Amino acid sequence: MTRAGVARRLRRSSIIDGCAAAWGAGTGQSRPEDLKAHPMTTLYIRDASGFREADAADVLARARAILSQRFRTGSPALTSPALTREYLRMRLAGCEREIFGAIFLDVRHRVIAVEDLFQGTIDRASVHPREVVRACLRHNAASLLLFHNHASSGVAEPSQADELITKRIVEGLSLVDVRVLDHLIIGEGIFSFAEAGLL
Repeated sequence: MTRAGVARRLRRSSIIDGCAAAWGAGTGQSRPEDLKAHPMTTLYIRDASGFREADAADVLARARAILSQRFRTGSPALTSPALTREYLRMRLAGCEREIFGAIFLDVRHRVIAVEDLFQGTIDRASVHPREVVRACLRHNAASLLLFHNHASSGVAEPSQADELITKRIVEGLSLVDVRVLDHLIIGEGIFSFAEAGLL
């Protein structure tokens, strides 16, 4: 047998072994009778040595890659508020610090860039409206979505400081004709300034 044939057989064998492990081989069953009644809770990924059980970092890294592909330059961001929320929830998942950022959009609300503008401590970040205006001009954005997380508390309600800085940013950006569409706070839930009538 040639090397290619051996490699193909080994690769096929590792896939079968991975599937067998996922379906519970060695427990007396070839696969669950009803997949809905027995959902698979273990995810396997392939690496250089074959299949291994995925850890949380692997799952989050793949989810971020999929969401980043959806939010690539030129993609429509506002076709679904749920998609935007899902993206931001995954982007900020597991952050130990407060991060303040923006999704910069063109005149047709397509993504130009997503950028973390400020990083802070576990409970606050210093945000400077001048830097937000500068970033908008650098990206030539027509509008933007602001976002930040509440890393320590997980509470997705705005503080007085959140409301004040949002108001100052909106005022500053109005001078250069850039519209703030929303400011989302990501915690255990997601708070929208636009939905709450605060913009």
